Amino acid sequence: MEKLRVVFMGTPEFAVPCLAALQADEHCEVIGVYTQPDKPRGRGQKLLPSPVKAWAEEHGLPVYQPVKIKTAEATAELKGLSPDLVVVVAFGQILSQEILDIPPHGCINVHGSLLPRYRGAAPMQWCVINGEEKTGITTMMMDAGLDTGDMLLKEELPIGPDMTLEEVHDRLMEMGAQVLMKTIGELRAGTLKRVPQEGESNYAPMLTKETGHIDWQKSAQSIHNLVRGLNSWPGAYTGHEGQKFKIWRTVLTGEDAPAGTAAGAILAADSSQGLKVAAGDGQVLAITELQAPGKKKMQAQDYLRGNSLAAGSCFA
Repeated sequence: MEKLRVVFMGTPEFAVPCLAALQADEHCEVIGVYTQPDKPRGRGQKLLPSPVKAWAEEHGLPVYQPVKIKTAEATAELKGLSPDLVVVVAFGQILSQEILDIPPHGCINVHGSLLPRYRGAAPMQWCVINGEEKTGITTMMMDAGLDTGDMLLKEELPIGPDMTLEEVHDRLMEMGAQVLMKTIGELRAGTLKRVPQEGESNYAPMLTKETGHIDWQKSAQSIHNLVRGLNSWPGAYTGHEGQKFKIWRTVLTGEDAPAGTAAGAILAADSSQGLKVAAGDGQVLAITELQAPGKKKMQAQDYLRGNSLAAGSCFA
């Protein structure tokens, strides 16, 4: 097989290692990179490129940024490139059947979970929030459904009990590039097998800032999973006397709260014991890293050296 003419579609940092692996592969020629339009970011709301665009331009690759990929103009432009294969990694737009039919080898998606368990916009996050013990990468031959195409290759990643989303993201980001190149190797060798998706699936919807509100009536484990799953965005949060605190890291202490303690009650708040809170199941959760209003992230014990949170008061 001659060199594969590959069009890459991706947007966030998660997609960059896959693009870099394709660019470095002697059997592939990246002929175009599609990514989302520049967006305003930061305090100055300056228009900034996506991580994929920044990488592509740095390496001299042609970049395309259609507002909507499914328009007739964008579809015609893609047809004009005559790709053999399209690789999609967290692109952020849904492809039409007309686009899926353009490349003779189809459109391969690198998905950040073990299909069919989690489909949708935020599979990595919901795996952690739901307390899953493993996740992984699935490569998939795309069809018109939402993450419903035939699976190609899978690789698993155990999720440790205190692992955060950021740690899962970084491990899967590198794993994704490896599984993608293995998939393309098998495609070239003619040994790639398609496996239809069967079994239970969950929809993993996009996160909002409101997803992070801590419900102290829930179990300590559930709250711990929420904190892990939203670290580093958007972050879990709670209220205390009219102020909003972001909670970045917690630890399950294994301790029982005194009988009759209200959910969210602060049981200890000093630099020696740390910050301990009662959860709805009577278990005690230690907050080890937080962010007070107008302050940077810091260890809870460091915060308590200069600030007070009254034991007996409640987070809400």
